[in-house]
Amino acid sequence: MNNELFSLTGRRAVVTGGGRGLGKAIAAGLASAGATVVVVSRTAADVESAAAELGANVHPLSLDVASGAAGQMVDAMEKAAGGAIDIVVHAAGVQHRQPAEEFDAEAWDHVLRVNLTAPFALSQEIGRRQLAGERGGSHIFVGSLTSLISVPDVAAYTASKSGVYGLVRNLSTEWSSRGIRVNGIGPGYFRTALTEKVFADEARYQKMLDRIPMGRFGNPEELAGTAVFLASDAASYLTGQLLMVDGGWTAS
Repeated sequence: MNNELFSLTGRRAVVTGGGRGLGKAIAAGLASAGATVVVVSRTAADVESAAAELGANVHPLSLDVASGAAGQMVDAMEKAAGGAIDIVVHAAGVQHRQPAEEFDAEAWDHVLRVNLTAPFALSQEIGRRQLAGERGGSHIFVGSLTSLISVPDVAAYTASKSGVYGLVRNLSTEWSSRGIRVNGIGPGYFRTALTEKVFADEARYQKMLDRIPMGRFGNPEELAGTAVFLASDAASYLTGQLLMVDGGWTAS
């Protein structure tokens, strides 16, 4: 196989939530494959630190992807990247844990806005520009185990990540004939700031570990290859799919 199929040289990518955790690992992978990468987060210190660590072709951009100003955000992303965006990875996300019968309405709205509405609005704006310019593109949404199964006490997160899988299918159906591929990555349990409360619960930690056929949790760097594959020409006939990177959890 020609390894050039996996090259992202000359392409411009945006990774939301790219300042730390899974987003940072994905940004590192895209940059190592040759892409110019804009890492986006509300926290300026996170993206500036990530960009300094990941190299000269990674650029920081501090903004709130849930602000609703998609046009202005994409303008800023294009300026930081030095041109039109080819690849977008939606790795920004929030969580709220509470029993369903007690779930706070404001928390519900916040989780849905950040995890589902914001990535749709951003892909919508980037997609409009790609379609108008008759350019192809790769849009990669980050789902979850809860895109396919249920987990207690995270009703809003489950709803948002189930919706993400729906967007992957729908946008792919509408855009793939015009050169824009839309796929998703479904991470299992990786130790990040978002999951730290779960990992701190010893009983829950062991219960989750026992559920994973590979017998271990994931390292954020293990998502990089999946992201590079989906963004590259190696996946030129792959669209509308959610690839689960979960140590075998959803297959068992």
